[in-house]
Amino acid sequence: MKMYIIIGLLIIGAGLLAYDVKHNYVDWRTADRSSAGIAPLPKDEKQAVVQVYTARVYNWRKYFAVHPWIATKDKNADHYTVYQVLGWKQWRTGNAVDVSEDVPDRKWYGMSPTLLQDLRGEEAEKAISGIKKAVANYPFASEYVLYPGPNSNTFISYIIRQVPELTVELPPIAIGKDFLGYNKFFAKAESKKGYQFSLFGLFGLTVGKGEGLEIDILGLVFGIDFLRPAIKLPFIGRLGMSDAPVD
Repeated sequence: MKMYIIIGLLIIGAGLLAYDVKHNYVDWRTADRSSAGIAPLPKDEKQAVVQVYTARVYNWRKYFAVHPWIATKDKNADHYTVYQVLGWKQWRTGNAVDVSEDVPDRKWYGMSPTLLQDLRGEEAEKAISGIKKAVANYPFASEYVLYPGPNSNTFISYIIRQVPELTVELPPIAIGKDFLGYNKFFAKAESKKGYQFSLFGLFGLTVGKGEGLEIDILGLVFGIDFLRPAIKLPFIGRLGMSDAPVD
């Protein structure tokens, strides 16, 4: 039965891909990269800020994955710093990690971002310290593998796991989030209140308060969120209540 479900979803994904390539192509050079108006302006918010975002990726790939990033603003700072992994940066420089002053809630080539977690004040200050340390210690900085990882989702998932103040989990369509490493197969769940087994991000199982139950089959995540009732499916994401950080 599971195999029939996977085949059916793959057929749906292929159909969506074909339609999008034919009807909805957008040139990346002219795609919208403006602010979505979610993050507070530095002149209005003097406290430290940490925000975790995802956005469906560019063009037809949006049916298969998201691109995540973390934006931070130090207390009384006049700008945000954005942390993310970029495939093209690895191909050009050998280092995929990008840390730069940028618009925190910028649209990802026409796709509006979703805010997953928002920290302010002292909690954000603690998180920023942990984020900087995690970025410096990220073990796959010189690698970028679109599928099954390590990629941009692997990077943000790694940071979330290392920083106690970050208690959100990436969405089920964040392919690469379950890649733990080449010789690491067990870890705490992103929410910090559960555990995960993963075989190179291709096969795995996650059980946690925030995640509920997730089964990873060839990078496709199927799951149930019991805390905020929802079904998790490839391509579609969540069907049910919206996700939220775990207290």
